[in-house]
Amino acid sequence: MNSVSAMPSSSGSVSDSLSRRRFLAQAGGGFGGVACAAMLDAGETQTSHFAPRAKQVIYLFMHGGPSHVDLFDPKPALTKYAGQPLPESFGKVMTRRKVAANPLLPPLKPFRRHGESGIEVSDFLPHIAECVDDLCIIRSCHGDSVNHPQSVYQMNTGSILMGKPSLGSWVSYGLGSENRNLPSFVVMPDRGAGIKGGPPAWGSGFLPATYQGTVVRSGETPILHLNRPQEMTQQQQRRLLDFVNQQNQQHLLARGSDSELSARIDAYELAFRMQQAAPAVMNLEQETAATRDLYGLDQKETAEFGTRCLLARRMIENGVRFVQLYSGDTNGWDAHKDVMQNHSHYCKATDRPVAGLLTDLKQRGLLDDTLVIWGGEFGRMPMSEQGAGRDHNPWGYTVWMAGGGVKAGMTYGATDDVGLRAAENKVHVHDLHATILHLLGFDHESLTYFHNGRDERLTDVAGHVVKGILA
Repeated sequence: MNSVSAMPSSSGSVSDSLSRRRFLAQAGGGFGGVACAAMLDAGETQTSHFAPRAKQVIYLFMHGGPSHVDLFDPKPALTKYAGQPLPESFGKVMTRRKVAANPLLPPLKPFRRHGESGIEVSDFLPHIAECVDDLCIIRSCHGDSVNHPQSVYQMNTGSILMGKPSLGSWVSYGLGSENRNLPSFVVMPDRGAGIKGGPPAWGSGFLPATYQGTVVRSGETPILHLNRPQEMTQQQQRRLLDFVNQQNQQHLLARGSDSELSARIDAYELAFRMQQAAPAVMNLEQETAATRDLYGLDQKETAEFGTRCLLARRMIENGVRFVQLYSGDTNGWDAHKDVMQNHSHYCKATDRPVAGLLTDLKQRGLLDDTLVIWGGEFGRMPMSEQGAGRDHNPWGYTVWMAGGGVKAGMTYGATDDVGLRAAENKVHVHDLHATILHLLGFDHESLTYFHNGRDERLTDVAGHVVKGILA
């Protein structure tokens, strides 16, 4: 199987690209040629290695670390031994704080069986529980860092180090765009103060800058600085943009390959086209009252996240390849002091919108080729912290998927008896990423980009496809 390698790389495609741009700029008489070059660069797609099961991804990222043992991973032993220290048989525990000797904290709400599958889900999430027959719940995920930024990076880029390309960027690079008037990779952060680790979580790293995530917000101005000034006509703006991009093109040709400048040229042209296309996608007024109710748009607690979930559906309908939604700002689901208070708030805000998204995708026939992912950067410890909280736990936690070629109504893997560590059918972050790329039609070992003397990939030198969850 041949490796898919992005342009530009050391294989000579840099000069090919520059020659093509130079020809178009000279022959096209300025910006017309620049626009063509930008469209050629942005529109090039890679060849998938086999038939994909999913064509697009919606990634619901619960920033801060949701507690798996309180949501999707029932542990009767936690109830049985509540208030007692962790038995020595579980070995030494690495935590951020010295809480290993703290007593075990039982699940804070009951787990109940749901659907034909009979999968147990916590009462924290009554609406998602109704969709359990569509979920593939992986209870044995694990990563490599107990800290938020490093774990956020790893879940998003495969590495605990900042600066690597994000999953969305790899997908955008691999699949290209289905709609030249919209970005292929969109990020919708929580409206709060941002996530720990910040924008590098959706950055393009060493991939060309055009593959980084485009930030979209809920509210009256979902895309900042997109609207044309009122005193300027479309024709005037077009002439101004032609001139700016002509100058940028000359600057680029004089200096050789420059990924960031190339991305800027592409972004100017894309932004101009988005002025026409984006408002229609962002306009929710055409949605029925039933659809708005499904996402909880008319309820204070669910309106904000529900709006973003509905926008995600509209985006993938319009050709956006990868949409990532973040729930939780600076601290988010990081329940060190009080899991009940924290998770009651965030579950209330997200439960109905997430269930509404799954239901809506299924009703519209979109779930079959849309991969929905739910999870955070890690889970939480079975021991208590500060009385009613839990510390970070990257050694065993839950991520679930739906649609896009995964088996429905099943659980995969397991943590140990108290939910401390992955114990059965372990799924490392690299395995998770390998599986996501597989569902999108790519061999994770062959989707590469030549950088600093080696063929880099999302999964580095590790990762195996989790075949047990494939439909």
